Amino acid sequence: MKIFGLQKMTLLDYPEHVACTVFLGGCDFRCPFCHNYELACNMAQPVMDVEELFAFLEKRKGLLDGVAITGGEPCLQEELPEMLSRIREMGYAVKLDTNGYHPEMLKRLFSEKLVAYAAMDIKNSPEKYAQTCGLRKVDLGRIKESIRVLLEEAPDCEFRTTVVEELHEAADFEKIGQMIRGADRYFLQCFTDRDSVPYEGFHAPSAEALETYAAVVRRYVPDVRLRGV
Repeated sequence: MKIFGLQKMTLLDYPEHVACTVFLGGCDFRCPFCHNYELACNMAQPVMDVEELFAFLEKRKGLLDGVAITGGEPCLQEELPEMLSRIREMGYAVKLDTNGYHPEMLKRLFSEKLVAYAAMDIKNSPEKYAQTCGLRKVDLGRIKESIRVLLEEAPDCEFRTTVVEELHEAADFEKIGQMIRGADRYFLQCFTDRDSVPYEGFHAPSAEALETYAAVVRRYVPDVRLRGV
C-alpha cells in the first residue's frame, strides 16, 4: 500500500489525541469542492510506502498516541485491515475518516476492534446526495447502512457535513438530521476555498446560515457544533 501524505503531528484531526494524519489514495466520489481532489482521483504521487510509515510510527512512540487515517476513501483499500492491525499492535489508537460507501469494510474494522473513533461525511440530503458527490447516481442504501453500523457498532463516532453555500440550504439539514437521528455528535464544517479545489464558484456559508442549520439538526442530535467558523 502506498501513502499519499503524512501530517506528522496534529491536535485537531483526532479529538483528545496527539496524532499524525495518514492520507491514502483513491475515492469513489468526485465532490466538486474536495480539497484533496488529485489524491482522490489517483493523480497524486505517493510520498512513501507502508513500511516507511511503520518505521516513522516506531520512532514516534511516546510522542504520539493516535493515528488518523483519511483520504481519499480509506475503505477502498483491501489491505486496510492489515495496516490498521499493525498500527494497533504498536499501541496507537486509530481514527478513521470515511465517506460511508463501504459498510462491509466498516463492519469488519469494528468487529476486529481496529478503529477506536470513526468520522463519516454526510454529503447532503438524499435528493441532493449524488449531485454533491459529483456523480449521476449514489446508492443511498450503502450510506444508510454505514450510518447504522457507526451508530450500533463503532466504539465512538461523529458525523459531519462540509457546508457549501451553493449546495446546501436549511431544508437539507432537516433531512440530514433525520438520517443520523440518534447520533451523539454532528459537526457542520465551513467550506474553505483553496487552490486544490477542482471547480470555481463555491463559497463558504455565512456564520448566521450555519447557526440556522445547526439549530435544525439539534432537533435530532443533542451535540451539534460548528467547525472552521
